[in-house]
This record gives sequence, structure tokens and C-alpha cells, in this order.
Amino acid sequence: MNRQQYVEARKALVAEAEGYANEGSLDKFEQKSQEIEALDNKYDQAVKDRANKTAMNDRLKDLRSGMLTGDDAPLEQAPGAGIPDFWDRPSAERGALLRANNAVKLTSTGILVPTRYSDSLSPTFNEVSSLLDLVQVTPRIGGESYEKSYVVGYGEAGEVADDADYDEDDAQFGKAAIIKSKITSYSEVDQGVLELPDVDYDSEVMRGIRIAIRKRISRQILIGTGATNRLMGIFASPVAIDANKDLEITAIDDNLLDEIVYSYGGDEDVEGGATLILNKLDLKAFAQLRDGNGNKIHTIRSNGNTGTIDGIRFIINSACKRLSAAGTAGDFGMAYGNLQNYLLTIFSDIDVRRSEDYKFKSGQVAHRGSVYAGGNVIAHNGFIRVKRDA
Repeated sequence: MNRQQYVEARKALVAEAEGYANEGSLDKFEQKSQEIEALDNKYDQAVKDRANKTAMNDRLKDLRSGMLTGDDAPLEQAPGAGIPDFWDRPSAERGALLRANNAVKLTSTGILVPTRYSDSLSPTFNEVSSLLDLVQVTPRIGGESYEKSYVVGYGEAGEVADDADYDEDDAQFGKAAIIKSKITSYSEVDQGVLELPDVDYDSEVMRGIRIAIRKRISRQILIGTGATNRLMGIFASPVAIDANKDLEITAIDDNLLDEIVYSYGGDEDVEGGATLILNKLDLKAFAQLRDGNGNKIHTIRSNGNTGTIDGIRFIINSACKRLSAAGTAGDFGMAYGNLQNYLLTIFSDIDVRRSEDYKFKSGQVAHRGSVYAGGNVIAHNGFIRVKRDA
């Protein structure tokens, strides 16, 4: 197995493992991780075997060419007896022989080298909220825009006399427009990253392009302004949300969660299946609430980016302003609702490309990625928004 075969095989396995990670398939992900580890070990052993073979062949050449010359004189008559004959040779030739004899040392694990490098990159913390994966997604490949209608409400019948006109009770409808936005990411790296023998930086740069696009969309679902080439975010001014329903708070206290839950939805139901979107530090503020005896008020169970507060689902998104901090008056920091009430429309597949031609002279490799997408709230008062009282 040569270097190119190893890199191509490893890229394919890593791509499969990433797919299983996104699906949440733990067993398949672990199996693919073991395959990657086995491939790494196989390649490492192949490198050692080739190095040992080359070293032994070089040493064999030295042994073949290092035969001593001269007559069979008695030892006591041989000048410098007990000293190898190359000490009597010119210094340049003697140095070459010394280097040939000393340069290669074999061990059971291969040739000893001054430095060994890891063949993997240590990951960083998660930077993408899973909000992107939990909202409603509709593909409209090749489209320019998309419209989604929704019900605003129904009328109520009334009693009339036998000879009077019927009571007029029209159903009310609304329509949300979803306009495409071009979301892009670009990165340049030195050509050396393609030629490094151990760490596969190139695959990580390509992966980083996709992560950057996902990060942008996940934030825009909340804070997109809805202007030209922007998603319409929940915290902006979607036509489906009545701003008069927004909650204004002065602090995160022991009554806030109840206030949010019971303020959401219609007058006849307490809506289930809703999720609270908030900043991580506001989740911390909920966790620090105590009663008069010092006991925690809320039971919080977290699982990375998601979890529950007293059974109410939550999801963390750093685009939310921290309502528990000073200086956020008037800013939205939380949203509560059914995540399927936000529609993300995909107008194109993610296109990720690499080019070695753009900056050929300077040896730079360019990576770029793009996607056309749009989004909007598609249900009447589909979310209740929370902001700090000014």
C-alpha cells in the first residue's frame, strides 16, 4: 500500500464515519472507527517494512563492498593492527564509510527516526447547533423561491333569526415567502498540506468548509434579518409571528419556565412537543436557581447540545443573546415552539470544490463551498420569543 492508496482509502472511511455520526448510528460509527484504526496500523507497518527492506539492502551493499585487501601478513607485522582499514583511507572516504555504517539502525518496530508525528488531528469542541438538523427541511433544487401557506385562525358561529342572514365566519390564512440566499465559505492553504506524510489536513479543510456553512445556517435560523440574500430568522420579523405575543422579562427566575410554557399556543390547549432555544449561559442560570432550602428548583438533563429542563426539551444555540447578562435589554434571547414550525428550504446541494490553479505561482490550494437555501416561520405564532425588558 502506497501513500496515495492509503490517503484515498482513509478519506472514504472518514466520510462514511461522518455520515454515521450525523445519523446518530453509534454501532456503525464505532465499526467504521475500528476500520480506520486498522487501516492506519496496516499502513504504518507497510512503511516500516519498506524502510527496513531499504535499510537492509543498503547495509548489504556496504558489506559487499567492504572486503579487506592486502597480504596475509602476520598480525604483529600489520601496521595499526586491530584498527579497521578505513582509518588509513582519505578523510572524505572514511567519513562516508562511517556514515554508511552508523546511519541505519534496525529495531523490531522499524528504523529509528529522530521524531515521530501523530497521523491524526485532535478535534475541537462542537461549534454547530443541532437546531439545523431539527427544523423542517424541504428540498426545492433549482428553485428561486418558495411560498408556504398556513392557517391563522377560524371564526365563531353565531345565532340569528330565521329570516336573518347567516353569520359570517371566514377562516383566516397567511403565507410565508422563502427567498433563496447564497451561503459560501472559502479557505486557502499551502500546497504542503497535500504532501505531508502523516496528518490528512486536506480532508479536514474540506470538512471545515461544510461545518462553516452549517454553522452559518444554524445561526441564521434565529437571527437572519430576512433582507436580500438573508434567511428570515425567528428573532427577526416573520409575518407569521405576532410581535405583541413576545414575552419581556427582567430576570431568569423560578417562574420563567412556567410563564413561557403556558404563554405559548392557543387558548384551548397547553401545547406539547415544543422546544426551548436558548444560550448555554442562560441554561446555567436556570441550573443555579435555588429554593429557600438551597435545593435546585429545576432538574436539568443535558446531552451535549440538547436536553430537558423538568421534561421540557431545550436546544443550545450561541446566536441567542444571554438574557441573564446586563446590556441585553430589548434583545431576543430565547424562543419556544415546535421546531417543525420553521421551514428550511434547500435550493441546491452543497457544492465543495478544491483548486490548485488559482494561485499556482504561490503554491496555494483554494477550497470553496456554497449552497443556496432559505428559511422562514411557516405557522401562525409558531414560536413565542423572549427578550429582556428595556
